[in-house]
Amino acid sequence: MTDKKIIDPDIHFRVLHALDENPSITQRELSKHLGISLGGVNYCLKELIRVGHIKIENFKKNPNKAVYLYLLTPKGLSQKTFLASDFLKRKMREYEMLKSEIKSIKLKLKG
Repeated sequence: MTDKKIIDPDIHFRVLHALDENPSITQRELSKHLGISLGGVNYCLKELIRVGHIKIENFKKNPNKAVYLYLLTPKGLSQKTFLASDFLKRKMREYEMLKSEIKSIKLKLKG
């Protein structure tokens, strides 16, 4: 049995997507952008590094050694594509269910 938590697929996708869009984003900015805690972002990034989806580099010439660049690995890019497809399928199902529920409520209000 393992004590490792599984990263929520939506957060996993959103983190990979955000890092792909802006590799120099800080953990604090990522936390604010995704609406999750800074600790949650830190955990997620460590797990993504552990499973080989991202690698981390610091800007060697930057005097602020706390500035990092988060780069998606080929494995991470492949996972991002898979997660994007899965994310879209889930969101489309949710959308269709919500549309149906709204339609049903509107019919009940009219009747």
